[in-house]
Amino acid sequence: MTKIIAQLVLSRAAAAILAAAAFASSAGAADLSHGEKLWRKCVSCHTLEPDGRNKVGPRLYGLFGRAAGSVPDYLYTDELKASGIVWNEKTLDAFLHDSEAMVPGTKMYGGLSQAEDRSDLIAFLKQATTGAASSGSGR
Repeated sequence: MTKIIAQLVLSRAAAAILAAAAFASSAGAADLSHGEKLWRKCVSCHTLEPDGRNKVGPRLYGLFGRAAGSVPDYLYTDELKASGIVWNEKTLDAFLHDSEAMVPGTKMYGGLSQAEDRSDLIAFLKQATTGAASSGSGR
């Protein structure tokens, strides 16, 4: 009887550890579907296609690794051109969180206060503007 109880306790402990590991790995994965929904707020100002036109904001194709203020046929603020920012996940996260604090005088407005929303949007943008494989979809 004691042996059966010990096996039951061990199997439940193992199941709990596996469930926690699965949750931890999925919690860090971006939700591309949610990122695409968030993108719909951006589409009035930006395009994603390589030959997309500039709108109120610049086209975003090739965004990752590009210097801020460098799309040749878009009129940026002097502040953004002089910022020295190179777009990557970290710089884009900070800019989307509070663009005015990061680059005072920027034309960019809005933003996303929730870190999870920014992560999902950034993962979507990375895939949509580079064709890069995602790190996951769904939480």
